[in-house]
Amino acid sequence: MYPLKDRGVPPAEHQAAQQPDWESVRIFLEVVRHGSFRSAADSLKLSVNALRRRIDDLEQQAGTPLMTRHVDGIRTTAEGERMFLTAQQMEAASFDLLRGLGQAAPAISGEVRIGVTEGLGTFWLAPRLIEFQRAYPKLLVDLHCAMRSADVLRLEADAAVQLTKPTAPDLKVVKLGRLHSMPFASRDYIDTYGAPQSVEDIRTRHRIVLQIAEQTGTQQLYDENAPGQAQPGFVALRTNVSSSHVWAVAKGAGIGWVPTYVPAIGGPMVALDVDLRFQFDIWLTYHADVARIPRVRRLIDWIVESFDPRRYPWFRDEFIHPDELAKEYRGGPLINLFAGFAWPEQRREASR
Repeated sequence: MYPLKDRGVPPAEHQAAQQPDWESVRIFLEVVRHGSFRSAADSLKLSVNALRRRIDDLEQQAGTPLMTRHVDGIRTTAEGERMFLTAQQMEAASFDLLRGLGQAAPAISGEVRIGVTEGLGTFWLAPRLIEFQRAYPKLLVDLHCAMRSADVLRLEADAAVQLTKPTAPDLKVVKLGRLHSMPFASRDYIDTYGAPQSVEDIRTRHRIVLQIAEQTGTQQLYDENAPGQAQPGFVALRTNVSSSHVWAVAKGAGIGWVPTYVPAIGGPMVALDVDLRFQFDIWLTYHADVARIPRVRRLIDWIVESFDPRRYPWFRDEFIHPDELAKEYRGGPLINLFAGFAWPEQRREASR
């Protein structure tokens, strides 16, 4: 097919045949809606002269004036009114197209990796993951629980939850909340050995269960609070993971320091009001570049929500006694947060 100019088309008709670009049409819509170039320029963050040039080009392409200028603003001509109605239809169609593309976009899929301490991963995030997985069923979640902090700079994880604050300058760091730890014992233990009344009472008359692991600094805490005391004969069991530690306390091996929310899952455990509590800030870390990946961004947002102190009071900065947590918590029965972990007698009590 020959170009228009080679077929004897007059220049005026050739110009009228040009297609106006959508940006000029969009500016025309804004000028008409605002009633003046000045107001439209303020809204679009463009200069008045830039808007005038766009409208002049659009009128040249249309081959007719679309608006007239007055001291109090603009008025559309008959042709401009028809252009305005058509432009509105074009705008609506473009919105429909964008919505359709959003619905047609592939669901978020792939793999996301979380590095987290063994206790928070096993007892807290794992029970919550069902919510995340149902929202994004095509995602594979790799939950790596270990007391050694995952190195997100070396891509060992997309995001890491840890008890030591990262210091690398290239990382994003978010404080999620605070973990409060206090001494607990099982009811069987108390029935057998009695409840300690003081720290000195624990040292001289009781046995403890000790978790020695990275990030917690437990060995240092032991040395500071039991200086010179040999562990044999005083420490009944020593382990490196939280799950073994919790189960040992719950089964009566000795007194152990566990997070204040653990009684909801730890069987017949009793909080001991001995003045020896520990606090650990909980940190989320990730690389800013990785956070731009949609599936990782969803993961990060979900982790932050999972530790929200407003929703889960045991992660607040201030200490709340375990006996008061049920009153502070605004959700359903605490036992429901840990389905699958609780002892049978706890489930019977929660169902009454």
